[in-house]
Amino acid sequence: MRRLVIALLVLVGLFIAVDYGAAALAESAVSRQMRDQIGLVDDPSVRINGFPFLTQAISGQYSSVDVEATHIRVGELQELGVRAQLRDVTAPLPMLLGSGPKSLSVKAVEGTVQIPASDVERLVPGIEKLRIENVDDYALEQVVVDEGADKSLRTIDPENAVRLVGTASMLGEKAEVSVIAVLELVDGQARITPRDIRLGGSDADPLPPAVQRTLQQQFTLRIDPGALPLAATPTKLRAVGGALEISGYADDLTLGGNAVSATG
Repeated sequence: MRRLVIALLVLVGLFIAVDYGAAALAESAVSRQMRDQIGLVDDPSVRINGFPFLTQAISGQYSSVDVEATHIRVGELQELGVRAQLRDVTAPLPMLLGSGPKSLSVKAVEGTVQIPASDVERLVPGIEKLRIENVDDYALEQVVVDEGADKSLRTIDPENAVRLVGTASMLGEKAEVSVIAVLELVDGQARITPRDIRLGGSDADPLPPAVQRTLQQQFTLRIDPGALPLAATPTKLRAVGGALEISGYADDLTLGGNAVSATG
């Protein structure tokens, strides 16, 4: 019995090793395909989800594939993150591992571009150590009630709001600047419109109108991170994880060569 158990454990170990090895080969093939598809310089990170891999490979049907790349440059932006989540992918294993042309059918794609604080900082003159923070209803109410901000801030949807915090140089002195702004998605680009600006922290007194106008111009931005991966249509802009994130969806795609086409 002991020998049988040992033999079974060895077989299980061999199966897992073969499964992971085959998955790694397939992920490498998909990575090369995605590099050309998304127009990257280097191969992105690819993960084929689900275990065991071999049962998916035999059928050629994969429930979920995640593709991710970082440090992408677009114009003045240098640290963009790109992510694509592919769902219900059809790709026969011989085709994936073969040397010929690759073609993948994808039922649904969620594409995402993340703009980190370091890239936003590059677009705001005179600002250092910029942070991107989320804002909730309580924070908006507190600014209005306790700090005397414009009452119209109460009408902002927190999902469409952001707080930008950094260090500004004013008259030879450095001070913390806190900006509550509205986020809008316009033609696939991120538009940032300041609504409340404080020097010395979020609980500081309101600024004189002239200073407020100057800083509002400084923080009014329109950021173009380029197209979303795999022809996804941008639908949402939000602050998440210390970055600005534009995301969207595409359905029924065929990926082959350097082209993306709709199958529906």
